[in-house]
Amino acid sequence: MTAKMACHAHGRPLPDGPAPLTTLVDLTFQKLKVEHWIRFGRKSFEQIIDRRRSIVGFAPESIFAFVRWASNDYGTIVSRLDILRAIGRGEPFQTVPFVRPGGEILLRINGWPKVQRALAVIDAVEALSVDPADASPDYWRHVHNRLSAGQEPNPYTAERHAAWIGRRRIAP
Repeated sequence: MTAKMACHAHGRPLPDGPAPLTTLVDLTFQKLKVEHWIRFGRKSFEQIIDRRRSIVGFAPESIFAFVRWASNDYGTIVSRLDILRAIGRGEPFQTVPFVRPGGEILLRINGWPKVQRALAVIDAVEALSVDPADASPDYWRHVHNRLSAGQEPNPYTAERHAAWIGRRRIAP
């Protein structure tokens, strides 16, 4: 067993690896075949494997958007957007392909028309000069519910964001 393996086996991070409890996401880019990318989120770790693959990590409580798209000879076969909250020690989580161990799913949308709509909502949050990673998790749940029901989500506003920041400040 190498020193790196021994260090990892005892629960300590590898010298060049992610911090403990980091949520890892496998990214792939193979033009016109498979594209997995992060739309927003603050990475705490990044490892480039090769020209087509990398791994990024997110600290507990971080919110990020993970987009997956794939096609074959007949067209698009997967079009999905997940907005997740990275989990902390002992928290329950849902599994998501290519995300280790998983996360709290705030929004899960399938199908290119709905994914496009969700991307437009993210753009609208950014237009307020708010990083979508800082927006209220409840807002992303709202967007999920409205888009899943074929309805228009309510816009994120500066007032809603200020209320979220205030709530976060006084939370235990």
